[in-house]
Amino acid sequence: MKTIVGYLRGFKKETILGPFFKWLEAVFELLQPLLMAQIIDVGIANNDTAFILRYGLYMAILAVVGYICSVICQYFAARASQGYGTVVRNSLFAHINRLSVGQVRQFGASSLTTRMTNDVNQLQLAVAMLIRLVVRAPFIIIGATVLAFFIDATTAIIFVVIIPLIVVVLYVVMSRSVPFYTVIQQKVDGLSRITRENLSGIRVIRAFAKQREAADKFIEASSDVRDTSIRVGKISAWLNPLTYLILNFGIIAVLWYGGMQVNIGNLAQGEVIALVSYMTQILLALIVVANLVIIFTRSYASSLRVAEVLNTPPSITEAGGVPDSVIKNSPEKVRFEQVSFGFDDAREPVLRDVNFSLDAGKTLGIIGGTGAGKSTLVQLLPRFFDVTQGAVLINGIDVREYQFAALRGLVNVIPQRAVVFTGTIAENLRFGNAAATDEELWQALEIAQARDFVERMEAGLDTMIYQGGKNLSGGQRQRLTIARALVSEPDILVFDDSSSALDVATDKALRSAIAEQLGGTTVIVVSQRINAIRHADSILVLEKGQVVAQGDHEQLLATSKVYREIAASQLPETEAV
Repeated sequence: MKTIVGYLRGFKKETILGPFFKWLEAVFELLQPLLMAQIIDVGIANNDTAFILRYGLYMAILAVVGYICSVICQYFAARASQGYGTVVRNSLFAHINRLSVGQVRQFGASSLTTRMTNDVNQLQLAVAMLIRLVVRAPFIIIGATVLAFFIDATTAIIFVVIIPLIVVVLYVVMSRSVPFYTVIQQKVDGLSRITRENLSGIRVIRAFAKQREAADKFIEASSDVRDTSIRVGKISAWLNPLTYLILNFGIIAVLWYGGMQVNIGNLAQGEVIALVSYMTQILLALIVVANLVIIFTRSYASSLRVAEVLNTPPSITEAGGVPDSVIKNSPEKVRFEQVSFGFDDAREPVLRDVNFSLDAGKTLGIIGGTGAGKSTLVQLLPRFFDVTQGAVLINGIDVREYQFAALRGLVNVIPQRAVVFTGTIAENLRFGNAAATDEELWQALEIAQARDFVERMEAGLDTMIYQGGKNLSGGQRQRLTIARALVSEPDILVFDDSSSALDVATDKALRSAIAEQLGGTTVIVVSQRINAIRHADSILVLEKGQVVAQGDHEQLLATSKVYREIAASQLPETEAV
């Protein structure tokens, strides 16, 4: 909670001046019944028109000044709440980007999205209400009670009886409804997750004709949120009837007892009206307090969710960095030394005792069955994950000693799932190299076998890509991600099964272009296809997280049973023996 409150330090002026002007408005509001009492007891009683007009003008001036104070407070509240929300949201987004891939997966994309939107909005509302009402409501309650005693101490005892009764009602209703708001936030999380899954997987849903099942699942989650909200609404619905019932009894008691006091000359009629006004002001203030309790309860639940992310330290931290001269002068580009890796919640390690080296400018192929740990292995290079044991070295230096920018400038992993961003093709290609010229972009597109389809587009490099690349085919998206990696000119280029959406001819042309034009680049190819890695200088065969064989294509055909089995399933019989 301290983490969240700390972001208000940048808005000290607003958090001080806003409540001050709201307090002034409350003072002017509390003076109104006293002036009204004077108009009734003096002006109307004596038929003194001048007195009535003068005091009426006083009331109008107080109302106008109070309105101005309220507007000023609203301005400060808006500045503080919106500014606070912006700072928290920016900090949350920046912190999420510092978390490791595993930590982001652990929270879940839908949950993080809800925390950055709905939860931060709740915090913004709480800040606005803190400035606008937290000072005003208690002051109105206390001030009205004090002024009631100032008018008549005996009649004001009714206030002392009524206020605790209303407070008890507020407590009972709030204590039973407040816990549901945390539950509602969690269920909204689940609804967001289902929505995201259904929208992102709409093609799969339609392919299997599961629209009805997807709709039913959404309706069930939505109905769950609705039912919980209705349940808490039914409890909260008791608030207004009970409080107004108590208030009306209080007003009746004031009128009854006050009327008797008027008859015996202890009170004036205007003073009785003032007491009724103060009773009404107290009720309205208590209703505001009840709403504040709801708002702050929901915002407290949201603050815990936001703070949970902000207080999660990145599991992968950045080192101080190494000199460029050391980075550039090493003939051995990659080395894995007794590398083991396992996820926190996994029973067994994904990789065990992996050892191999790769010289600069060479090509390494990695092949193995599903779940063998191929993708995990290459993701250790840019430190998407950190090794559990052993060390990964690039240019003879442990990757944990690099700064992230330097390390990921050396290594570029092209994932199997092609990710492009909303914007032009040129903007996407310059993602890793903002200074790249159009000529360099076209060259990268040509190597990636993407030049033809980009040239056929009316706007060429300026063609807009829709969200998620929905206006491109899977193969086009994959070729653009390959071109984007080439534009960044990394020392080590990793293809993590990133040609899986390409046809055989395009895949062959891509491999030929890379071999011809990227001779100085160290290339690592992860693939399920023998043809994609058969011409590599060295091939690793992985099985259950271990390197079971290493060598070139011919050597592995002769020595590795696992490799021969894979080859037999993909190559003609004459080539697989």
